[in-house]
Amino acid sequence: MQHVPLLINGEFISSQSQQFIDVTNPANNSVIARAPIATDAEIEAAVNSAKETFLTWREVPVPERARVMMRYQQLLKEHHDEIATLLSSETGKTFDDAKGDVWRGIEVVEQAMNAPAMMMGETAENVARGIDTYSYIQPLGVCLGITPFNFPAMIPLWMFPMAVACGNTFILKPSEQDPLTPTRLAELFIEAGAPKGVLNVIHGGKDQVNKLLNHDDVRAVSFVGSVPVGQHVYKTATDNMKRAQCFAGAKNHSVIMPDANVKQVLNNLVGASVGAAGQRCMAISVAVFVGEASQWIDELTQMIGQVKPGLWDDKDAAYGPLISPQAKARVLSLIQQGKNEGAKCLLDGSDFTLPGYEEGNWVGPTVFSDVTTDMEIYKQEIFGPVLCCMVVDTLEEAIALVNSNPFGNGTSIFTASGAAARKYQHEIEVGQVGINVPIPVPLPFFSFTGWKNSFYGDLHAYGKQAVRFYTETKTVTARWFENDIPSGPNMTIELK
Repeated sequence: MQHVPLLINGEFISSQSQQFIDVTNPANNSVIARAPIATDAEIEAAVNSAKETFLTWREVPVPERARVMMRYQQLLKEHHDEIATLLSSETGKTFDDAKGDVWRGIEVVEQAMNAPAMMMGETAENVARGIDTYSYIQPLGVCLGITPFNFPAMIPLWMFPMAVACGNTFILKPSEQDPLTPTRLAELFIEAGAPKGVLNVIHGGKDQVNKLLNHDDVRAVSFVGSVPVGQHVYKTATDNMKRAQCFAGAKNHSVIMPDANVKQVLNNLVGASVGAAGQRCMAISVAVFVGEASQWIDELTQMIGQVKPGLWDDKDAAYGPLISPQAKARVLSLIQQGKNEGAKCLLDGSDFTLPGYEEGNWVGPTVFSDVTTDMEIYKQEIFGPVLCCMVVDTLEEAIALVNSNPFGNGTSIFTASGAAARKYQHEIEVGQVGINVPIPVPLPFFSFTGWKNSFYGDLHAYGKQAVRFYTETKTVTARWFENDIPSGPNMTIELK
């Protein structure tokens, strides 16, 4: 049985813990590894390593830090398929989906290579007579990243490469449900030349997270996960005077106008709704059909009905199992609740099983119509392969519906009208908008900008906002006297 190591001060070590968490293959729930629940002493050692290393890492010239990222992205590309295979084995994702997970992370590492330009400050000469003002961008110190199960490559790579390129050191606490992929990412980071202590990896659960959140030497916290945990992490971190960015739940709507290209709409909605078994924070879980576009619901249901879950290496499989039996039970409960509350179940995947893998966490694609805003399948983030269909008469009604939802992670509109698209993107109260693009996850030279209850904090992940999150700005105002030394004191705040 494989035991997942900790990474402390540049060494992969076996934990001294007596408590372990089983890592399972979601396709059949067989145990494939065991992850330790790190001891208090191991957590302290990781923080101390990061704290001490920061004193030297911050002095490494930013071009040298960028070269580590250059080597790292090259190693990630060389090992791309290997990482994707490992990722599939512990998440159940199809191989193509796993490769996408890895690649979207690599794109952030490529952006981290641009650290020298992103770390530039500002300068103004002669802000007053003989006085110049200029600013420096400086790292914070020890940063913490807490990542979820659904993107075990991409989301860790959202965090530590940007933080480290800015001159910080980092402690990664990945999901205990799929820690093998983040561990492999850490191995390649060490191979790329990252010094000891720049990245440390700790495994565990809530208690380990709380110890790190309350540690005086942790300066900033990045989190991706559920709403309750996100709220807890944000409150605990900020109560301890730490900087925090917490990405939480979502209920993403796609608005379909009657002038949209029907084939484009249907093809995009199939993948965006049930792809990755719906376990995406940017999945489209609500399709809002405007006017005559509602005629397409039956055809959409037929297309989704042709989607079949399967094993990660089955080229015909559209998506894999849910991550755990608990996740499956929750999704099935919500499907049943939707039926009980009066939604019309056009396609029911509750009874799906894969022959030979009956013990797996399988849920077939599911579609509801006649969904209303007071139903639990609408109010909750299902995080499964379930699409809720709603019908409104006008674009204005669609905008009002989306804006009344407490989440604001992502949304999309399908239309052939530039005016309708412009109105939607301007009036919608959601942080990431796609126009004829179903899942509008920005590339990493922009930032991931969820709103409302989908995000707690001020500065978002990757892009320019990540640099601001992981750094402080120091502003210097300087004067060098020549022979014209003022004759008397300046008793005002004015620069003279």
